[in-house]
Amino acid sequence: MANTFWKGKRVLITGHTGFKGGWLSLWLAQKGAEITGFALDPPTHPSFFSACRLDGRLESVIGDIRDLNRFQSAVNKAEPEILIHMAAQALVRLSYEDPVATYNTNIMGTVNVLETVRRCPSLKTALIITSDKCYENREWYWGYRETDPMGGHDPYACSKGCCELITASYRNAFFPHSGYPEHGVALASARAGNVIGGGDWAQDRLVPDIFKAAMAGKQIKIRYPNAVRPWQHVLDPLQGYLCLLEKLHENGTDFAEGWNFGPADANCQPVYRILNCLQKQLGDRIVWSTDEKHHFHEAAYLKLDCSKANHRLKWNSKLNLSTALEWTTDWYLAYERGDDVALLSEKQIRQYERL
Repeated sequence: MANTFWKGKRVLITGHTGFKGGWLSLWLAQKGAEITGFALDPPTHPSFFSACRLDGRLESVIGDIRDLNRFQSAVNKAEPEILIHMAAQALVRLSYEDPVATYNTNIMGTVNVLETVRRCPSLKTALIITSDKCYENREWYWGYRETDPMGGHDPYACSKGCCELITASYRNAFFPHSGYPEHGVALASARAGNVIGGGDWAQDRLVPDIFKAAMAGKQIKIRYPNAVRPWQHVLDPLQGYLCLLEKLHENGTDFAEGWNFGPADANCQPVYRILNCLQKQLGDRIVWSTDEKHHFHEAAYLKLDCSKANHRLKWNSKLNLSTALEWTTDWYLAYERGDDVALLSEKQIRQYERL
């Protein structure tokens, strides 16, 4: 990534109070960007946003992405050049419990963002973040490519497949490649795998649940210990997003399409291996057993093919699974001790940039 590209850039991030949005906000603040965030209050307590004191690093606007007028007002005031849409209902199990809210937030929230992009003269670049679960999952053992069909068994996955279709529709209808000299907007989408890292306290996510149980001295119940996921440290896909945004901003519609940002094949591991690795780091603080209750369907195998990003963006995942888990453990233990995790997070970003 260019060292000076982001300095002074006006950037609006939806979902800045969330886990990935928080890490991205901190990283862009380090790079000198002028950031406006639009999101609900932090979804968990504690949160990465509060632990890293991000409210002092950006202009934080609290609002619901489903409120088109409020969102447009915030965007018009900020006059961003670049928009990154990360706000979402991001939990599979919650999507079963409340599918209406999931569809409203993820689908109509995305429509509201794209409508705002269409109406905001200052915006030149927009990136819609969806999920690796947007693909029609056939449980095969090779990675899904950007040309594979969208799908979704559960409401969350379905909503993310819809977001991809909506983004493609807006790109074709309002921001076509052929019309770039007139509309001047480069619009892309990005799909990432199962991200891990310090500061995630979301419910029903494996790594946060493990550390919450360890800190509380409790046993953790694991729903699907043999399920394979594409694990990656949060900084890996964020680096991909930033690389893509730079290309979009500098080259217009040449890169305005869908992109995968997943880990190397060696990081695609079953859940029980994550547990085994963390047990080596935390010892008997981690006690787990299989939850034999009936659970809603979740994919058993999922992997992304990132050849396009590897070749066209020169992007590669940098952290192997062992290092990603080590950095994650360091963060949670520092938080537990009462250390300054904002400083640690900035240190991890600098370490990552030197790799």
